[in-house]
Amino acid sequence: MNLFKHFLGDDWGVHPDDHKRPAADQPVRVMPVPARLYLPLQQHLGGPARPVVLVGQKVKKGELIAEAQGMVSAPIHSPTSGTIAAVTEITAPHPSGLTLPAIILDADGADEWIELHGCDDPFALDPAEIGKRVAAAGVVGLGGAAFPSAVKLIGASKAKVTTLVMNGGECEPYLSCDDRLMRDAAAGIVDGIRIMLHATGAKVALVGIEDNKPEAIAAMQAAASGFDTVQIRPVPARYPMGSEKQLIQVLTGIEVPADGRPADIGVIVHNVGTALALRAAVREGKPLISRLVTVNGNCASQPGNIEVRVGTLAEEVIAFAGGLKGDGLGLARRVMGGPMMGMQIPHWRVPVVKGTSGILAFDTVEVAEQEPNPCIRCGSCVKACPMGLLPLEMSSRIRNEAYGEAIDLGLKDCIACGCCAYVCPSKIPLVQYFVHAKGELAAQDRAKLRGDATKKLALQRQERLEREAREKAEANAKRKAEREAAAAAKAAAEAAAKAETQGESA
Repeated sequence: MNLFKHFLGDDWGVHPDDHKRPAADQPVRVMPVPARLYLPLQQHLGGPARPVVLVGQKVKKGELIAEAQGMVSAPIHSPTSGTIAAVTEITAPHPSGLTLPAIILDADGADEWIELHGCDDPFALDPAEIGKRVAAAGVVGLGGAAFPSAVKLIGASKAKVTTLVMNGGECEPYLSCDDRLMRDAAAGIVDGIRIMLHATGAKVALVGIEDNKPEAIAAMQAAASGFDTVQIRPVPARYPMGSEKQLIQVLTGIEVPADGRPADIGVIVHNVGTALALRAAVREGKPLISRLVTVNGNCASQPGNIEVRVGTLAEEVIAFAGGLKGDGLGLARRVMGGPMMGMQIPHWRVPVVKGTSGILAFDTVEVAEQEPNPCIRCGSCVKACPMGLLPLEMSSRIRNEAYGEAIDLGLKDCIACGCCAYVCPSKIPLVQYFVHAKGELAAQDRAKLRGDATKKLALQRQERLEREAREKAEANAKRKAEREAAAAAKAAAEAAAKAETQGESA
């Protein structure tokens, strides 16, 4: 742990207005299947999925259309029945507006499932078999990170974790999809948690829910009654309480090492929505093809939570939710995810993916952009940082391109939560410096890897040329020796023949 990291006290984080109601209190709406779905091959952390379908091929709902590649990856399944229209490039749900490979599916309207193979008693399954079923279903973390869930389950079993921490905090303002899931499907979530306990070998599950969600807390407590291994733990409403290291420390009192993982201290973290998706995968054999998405923001006509098929364009979700107020004339920013750690998108024609928790339409009041002013050394960013870092010192090093010094100050521990920028009275975009620095360091690492690879190839080429020259010289020497030996043998034979001829003449 770096020397500047201090103990995580009671004053970390920030308390932004949550803006969760009235969206959180509206009944969940189910969006009809759109005519066309756009399914990126990269909807998770790790390697992108590889298409296993051809253009023109008919598929059913839940059918595998792209398989996982590598140890950390996840497959993709058809969200409905229809025809593969194309395998092409589409705009990524990312601020860059760059494209990424995707499968385009035209729905046939039948919404016909493939034959599903579930399990009535998951607790009779071997933990490894649960991991296989979860992997085959393409389940990823639904809290936003989208890490393949099976990798965590298998890793937890090998690491012999003792505690399962369930993230029901949903600390991001405006978002309420997890809140609605806990209110409406608490029994299913608890069942999924119990399956996770069986799969990981953990002894107890601690479910952290922020105390600004009393309805969710009550529903989860009722569902967990009778199961001593599932404990519902209300936690203070504070951003970023949903960050795994902060939630672990609040619930267990144990701090994850700066360069470590939760598994190093016997803990694994999953989202409550992931537990529900895992239950559907194991008990019903259903792959992850839809999710609950919060539509919110001052420009949203009808804020609420909507069940959406993966691959649906954000513009169609917005339209289903009543469109934008004033036809979007006051729209200042489009965001997928939460306002703190979500991604600003260039337009609405980007698809919902497995990790999309929200679609937010902000007006100028909510954005309230201001020009940055010089740092006044107030220390507000230091106090707010949930990782106990020194944002002002790190940003100073980054502006001078002293990235090594920024790393020494804890840059790699930064979770890019945005607390420092949120509280900064000078409105300095601190988190942008840290994201930039991490991107620059990643680029340097890639350049170093390319340089090392080029150097290795050059060395191999030099060694090959030297080997070939040596082998050629050895072959030439061998041929010369063979020629000399043959000439000597010939000369000897001729001398012998001559001597024999002379003897006969005498």
